[in-house]
Amino acid sequence: MVTKEQKQAIVAELVEQIQGATSLYFVDFTRMTVAEDQAFRAEIREKGASMRVAKNTLIARALQQAGEQYDLGIERFAGQTAIIFGSTDAVGPAKIIRKHFEKTEKPSLKMAWIEGQTFDGSQLKRVSELPTREELIAGIIGSIHAPVSGIHGAISAVMRDVASLVEEVAKKQAA
Repeated sequence: MVTKEQKQAIVAELVEQIQGATSLYFVDFTRMTVAEDQAFRAEIREKGASMRVAKNTLIARALQQAGEQYDLGIERFAGQTAIIFGSTDAVGPAKIIRKHFEKTEKPSLKMAWIEGQTFDGSQLKRVSELPTREELIAGIIGSIHAPVSGIHGAISAVMRDVASLVEEVAKKQAA
């Protein structure tokens, strides 16, 4: 039996993890085997995320204490719930959840919270297709680089045209 002090400690730890995360994924992992669970957790850790299992009531209390932006209505959750805390890559855990779900139909996503936006479990595919932070940065850099390379191409074309014009003039004068 978990004492009141232990529950308070769990809630305090959850509040700290929630406030430090850029994304939260609530998953039902009840049908996973030990081997599947270990492989899943290992992949989660590789993406810089962590996973914690807690009672739904303690999770709800921690979300309430964490702040208004975490009012997600998880009181309706049933069964065992694990929270995946995404820190560096907010979308990476969704890709892992989807990969494992497509392979074994476990774990299932109950809800996701990504940088202030809430997604229900049926939107796993949509969430997992969101670009990662690195992909967004690469896209922005590519967008910034595109005009520069366009200007370079235009200047090169003008220089090439001038060179061919000078060559044609030189040929006519030689003839």
